[in-house]
Amino acid sequence: MLPIKYQDQLLPEAGCDEAGRGCLAGPVVAAAVILPDDFEHELLDDSKKLSEAHRLILKDYIEKNALAYAVGFVSHQEIDDINILQASFLAMHRALDDLKIRPKHIIVDGNRFNKYKKVAHTCIVKGDSKFASIAAASILAKTYRDAHMVQAAKKYPEYGWLTNKGYPTKAHREAIKLHGTTPIHRMTFRLLP
Repeated sequence: MLPIKYQDQLLPEAGCDEAGRGCLAGPVVAAAVILPDDFEHELLDDSKKLSEAHRLILKDYIEKNALAYAVGFVSHQEIDDINILQASFLAMHRALDDLKIRPKHIIVDGNRFNKYKKVAHTCIVKGDSKFASIAAASILAKTYRDAHMVQAAKKYPEYGWLTNKGYPTKAHREAIKLHGTTPIHRMTFRLLP
């Protein structure tokens, strides 16, 4: 991982990432994280490369050691209303709104972002593998979204959300064929192949 400072920007710099963009059900969730410049953890990486157990260890470590962090949710209804790309940006903005420290610069995983207030930002493709604060944001977004879908699985056990977390797996799509949709499915998405 590269150091927290990016292009000689001064802290506080917030890393942002989202989880659940490709899911068929549930919210899209984003996190914003400001880390101290000496932040380190041997497991820290892009959340998609980590086991669930390692993500949970890192979640606790990030929450205890970050200078500031926040998580933003955008519901399935809002996703259907404004589209998933705009919903992802909105989730990041909601997370940034809730930070206890105002960032001077934002680094975002990916290649697009809607400007947040008057704060400068930089988009970084595969940023969750390159920058500690984006990796930390990816872990928080993923763990919070997963926890949300585990709760949803209690209400809708037929869809396998304990394991697929709402992603378009074969088992999830078979359940949609058999049982229809739930109130938390994204109706503007292609639910069946």
